[in-house]
Amino acid sequence: MSSLLTAVEYERTVAMLQRRRIRRVTYYPLMVGEDGCDVEEWDFGAWHQPTMGVELFTDDGARFSAVWGSSFDHYGLEVFPQPMTAHLRMIGEPGGLAAVDVTDHPRWSSLVGRKLTGVDIAWREELESLWTPNAIRLSSRETTVWIAAGRPAEWPPAEVYYLGTDDVMVIFTAEFAAKVGIPSTH
Repeated sequence: MSSLLTAVEYERTVAMLQRRRIRRVTYYPLMVGEDGCDVEEWDFGAWHQPTMGVELFTDDGARFSAVWGSSFDHYGLEVFPQPMTAHLRMIGEPGGLAAVDVTDHPRWSSLVGRKLTGVDIAWREELESLWTPNAIRLSSRETTVWIAAGRPAEWPPAEVYYLGTDDVMVIFTAEFAAKVGIPSTH
């Protein structure tokens, strides 16, 4: 799915988002159904599940891809300063992935166009000194959004969620981030 990362490279890449303005957001959910052309459900109110990843376009033309991967020996959220096409295949093909522009979605409206004043990583310690990135937190003065490697424990979604999985989820409230298991401070 993605090339291997080191913790230092990961921290540098995530830090590159600091003080930039997000101009566009694209989700990459799966295409399902008998003909593989139906976009899977992804909007669950306080959280979204774009499954394969999120692409952020910034005001200076940079693009950042947030995908799940296992560069850190366990599934976690990986962020690259590259377009999503560098990490995913079959975009727009039946049975592949849909590219869904969510820039104008009400949940993103308070972050799009505003300067990112805080960008943090939520690390999970797997074993002694083995750390995996679970999520990144993107903050402006107005709001915070988390992008995480995670999913609901069952379908349809209920009360239990897992982090460190082979799915991407986007979280829009501190309460839901806590419910999923993302610490409020890093």
